Amino acid sequence: MKKITLFLLLISSLYAQSQVYVGVSSGVYNESFNEIDATNSAIISTLKVGYGNKKAYSVEFSLDYMPNDSKIFSSSPDATADGDRLGFNVNLQKSFDFNIYVLPYVKVGFGTGVFSIERKLQDKLSYGSFQFTLGSYLPLSKDVDLELGYEVRHTSYEAINVIVTKTSYTSIVNIAYFGINYRF
Repeated sequence: MKKITLFLLLISSLYAQSQVYVGVSSGVYNESFNEIDATNSAIISTLKVGYGNKKAYSVEFSLDYMPNDSKIFSSSPDATADGDRLGFNVNLQKSFDFNIYVLPYVKVGFGTGVFSIERKLQDKLSYGSFQFTLGSYLPLSKDVDLELGYEVRHTSYEAINVIVTKTSYTSIVNIAYFGINYRF
């Protein structure tokens, strides 16, 4: 309830000059796990919708899609890889206008997602993440801008049932991405 109240207060305090924007981005996803010697690399695609002032504050909702070629969580001998990942993220953003052509920004947020796995007692796995992003906008016009960013996520996975016990994993994800946004 506290998160919802904070979120509603943030939205209501945004400037009157705020705009709705939509954007797409694509980037390189690199994940390293803390408890096991495993890594995961892929291309991640993001579709986002936001509301705010690109020279001040905004809130952003995004959907991530990442095809998965790694077999980290699946234990079935027939499995070739874990399933593709689908995630939902909420970010709060602060941009800085230094009267130069680019607008640097900082984002913080959280996300959740799910993907399929092949195990005897489980067929899907959920995860949650906290994320921090540094980047900048390069305005092409009043309504269109390019975005370049670097995001770090701390991801925690749902516990895996290994019959005798449950094991959970955490990871650090690094994402370098490039995108384009259109503001209404």
